[in-house]
Amino acid sequence: MSRDNLYATLLSQIGDFRFDEQVVNVFPDMIARSVPGYGSMLAVIGQLTERFVQPDTTVWDLGCSLGAATRQICERAPESVTVHAVDQSAAMVDGITRNSQEWSFQCSLQIHQQDLRLVTIADASLVVLNLTLQFIPPDQRTAVISGIANGLRSGGALLLSEKICFEQQSTQELMSGLHHDFKRANGYSDLEIARKRTAIENMLVPESLQTHCQRLRDAGFCQVIPWFQCFNFCSILAIR
Repeated sequence: MSRDNLYATLLSQIGDFRFDEQVVNVFPDMIARSVPGYGSMLAVIGQLTERFVQPDTTVWDLGCSLGAATRQICERAPESVTVHAVDQSAAMVDGITRNSQEWSFQCSLQIHQQDLRLVTIADASLVVLNLTLQFIPPDQRTAVISGIANGLRSGGALLLSEKICFEQQSTQELMSGLHHDFKRANGYSDLEIARKRTAIENMLVPESLQTHCQRLRDAGFCQVIPWFQCFNFCSILAIR
């Protein structure tokens, strides 16, 4: 695994963050050192697969990146299940295609290079949005969640993990500061933290936990359960 040092050198101009080949090459290191609790989120995806995935249904990993969540699903899903891994980035799709050749599973895996907003979910028992919705424009997020709800079987589940923001400014500043402390403890310099923030601020627009939960309820999920939070990252289990 290559170490993420993409923002270690001071350049004259910082472009917007892109899931390109440079990011793909360091992505596992980047996300492990940047997202507190990421390992717990992945482990729970495996648990949810065992509990919610029904035979002869579909499972969707929307914004699958290199397939860390997809692997958790595939290695636990029944043989009759079709798992759909979707990502818009060609570099990510190439990466998960290579990675999946080393996995051991019996279900059917289909990998799609596609904008998740154009995907039609059908006959699903589990959908995963793991740190993905935050990259969709806020005014389009309700349509994405509604489409997922409409495509889930009764009793099916959605796992939504997101970076969140806080209404109270003092809380926002504290949680952001603790997140930056976490990144420093994992070897990122202040320069790298500042440059990454500049690159991603126009791409990743966080919302409050309350906003996410209300959107899920409005879409028809009967149970909306925030099961995990660490600083400004959270994960919600929503059951149809």
